[in-house]
Amino acid sequence: MKRFALIGAAGYIAPRHMRAIKDTGNELVSAYDINDSVGIIDSISPQSEFFTEFERFYDHAWSLKRSQETSLDYVGVCSPNYLHQPHIAAGLRLGCDVICEKPLVPTPADLDELARVECETGRRVFNILQLRHHQAILALKDKVRSGCSEHKYDVDLTYITSRGKWYMESWKGDPRKSFGVATNIGVHFYDMLHFIFGKLQRNVVHYSDNFKAAGYLEYEQARVRWFLSIDARDLPDAVKGKKPTYRSITVNGEEMEFSEGFTDLHTISYQEILADRGFGIDDARHCVETVNTIRSAARSVAQNDEGHPYLRTLAR
Repeated sequence: MKRFALIGAAGYIAPRHMRAIKDTGNELVSAYDINDSVGIIDSISPQSEFFTEFERFYDHAWSLKRSQETSLDYVGVCSPNYLHQPHIAAGLRLGCDVICEKPLVPTPADLDELARVECETGRRVFNILQLRHHQAILALKDKVRSGCSEHKYDVDLTYITSRGKWYMESWKGDPRKSFGVATNIGVHFYDMLHFIFGKLQRNVVHYSDNFKAAGYLEYEQARVRWFLSIDARDLPDAVKGKKPTYRSITVNGEEMEFSEGFTDLHTISYQEILADRGFGIDDARHCVETVNTIRSAARSVAQNDEGHPYLRTLAR
């Protein structure tokens, strides 16, 4: 049984980490968040310590380190994006391996700094790249790998996840903290595209604001038009009023809808990490570089057929 601490225990994604810890037969020993709305701990690990000040959390974790029987093995990080790097570094310096939500960090320079801390501490950081475990994605990867086409695949990626007015009032709506829509809701999709289609060769942004973004990516084996949005008005008519989220990939015109199958991916991610098959800094680098470029790129007018079909709706 491994002993875990969790940073960011009141966040949206934290319960998936708590359940993954429990479902893999391990123990949540300590948790921290500035928000005390963490009653879900009672149903998963009621014996866990909980702190609302980071200094007290860190001091407690450091005291546990004095004994091999009580020391922590892993620290999970589910805090706001802009705090990932310091929280990961803190976990590594506590002598723990760290499991962090996406995006791992916003820039390649931050990755380099974490690599230095890994070397200093002898511990490792793992990123939750859960789409690499999704059965539909794995099937597509196998299809691409086994194919013998000399032409690149034509791909449309569409991800719309409706968010209410609260979103812009939270840290997620502040680009200084979330790093924008493409990073906050898109980074694991860019990882997925790299995972399936190989190295990125071209990265163009056609549209970007606080609610949506669109662009064009060209990989070794695919030409990808992408569209991301938190605006419910962008949902397809067939989905509106039925589901708040729409995830779709079309490959050479063939639809692959993958809105289902996400329930257990965090538990699978934890199983793989515990079996020493987790995704580390080198695995995360490609998608971090991709979103870093998207954030800094100037908008370009879509050329030829490189614009996502939803671009024409943005003039309304």
